Amino acid sequence: MWKYILKRLGMAAATLFVILFILYCLLEFMPGSPFNELELTEAQMARLYEKYGLDKPFLQRFFIYVGNMLRGDFGVSYNIQQDYPVVKLISSKFLVSARIGLIAVAIGTVIGILFGMIAAVKKNTWLDSGTTFISVIGVSLPGYVFALGLSYYIGYKLKLLPLVYSNKHVFLSSIMPVMSLAMSPIASIARYTRTEMLDVLDSDYMLLAKTKGISTASIFIKHALKNGLTPIITVVGPMIVGMMSGSVVVEQIFSVPGMGSLMVTAIQSNDYNVVLALAFLYSAMFIVSMLVVDILYGIIDPRIRVAKGNGHE
Repeated sequence: MWKYILKRLGMAAATLFVILFILYCLLEFMPGSPFNELELTEAQMARLYEKYGLDKPFLQRFFIYVGNMLRGDFGVSYNIQQDYPVVKLISSKFLVSARIGLIAVAIGTVIGILFGMIAAVKKNTWLDSGTTFISVIGVSLPGYVFALGLSYYIGYKLKLLPLVYSNKHVFLSSIMPVMSLAMSPIASIARYTRTEMLDVLDSDYMLLAKTKGISTASIFIKHALKNGLTPIITVVGPMIVGMMSGSVVVEQIFSVPGMGSLMVTAIQSNDYNVVLALAFLYSAMFIVSMLVVDILYGIIDPRIRVAKGNGHE
């Protein structure tokens, strides 16, 4: 088991290093500089480059950045808050995005599983058609469409909830962003759960359990739920990261001071250190979530790690 975990950790570390190098290269060869908006002479520009170490060769700067990053130092902001540590700048925004994203995924997972189970048990009925229709709508329409609808009708017309995010009313002002982001998890989890549950309910061991006279409720709870919902682990982990990284427009609509809004501001102002740190953070969270899912799945189903260890996958 430890060999399996160490192998996955090594692959994750190598992947993150390659991603960081690619991101660094992309920013290096982008036109312009972080100081474009400043009216500086060549001498002043040269002093700024020297101050921030931008006058060194590319590879030297990259490995200096990697060394600093391993110590938790992602540099300082060039424009958003000049000379302010990027880590401190991101940390406050991260908590806001993480809270909204986690709540949205949690609500979406619970409702999605419920819809999926109802659709599987009531296959080819109006309940199945209804939940499938909701799933298609949730997958087809992006989160910002729901955000615009909610903000207009619930926030503007009915005035039931605040239109914009407020630190004084965190709970109330988070409801509409969470509802907007939760639609995609509801739809995805519902479709995935329905498919998995139908496969389990039609399997041979379920038919065997029925022939033994085991009650339907017992079969469903002890066998169908356990085997049908286990694969959902592979979906939920990356979905959490997706909620945090894909909520840029929703955060803009509700003025949520999260990482999405910070990323837009950093790109507009050419604040390369902030852009690089955010992009790497998103990548790292996704890789780590996949690593955790891989390890958990190997623990839950030992056949997975045995097959991978033997080179069959």
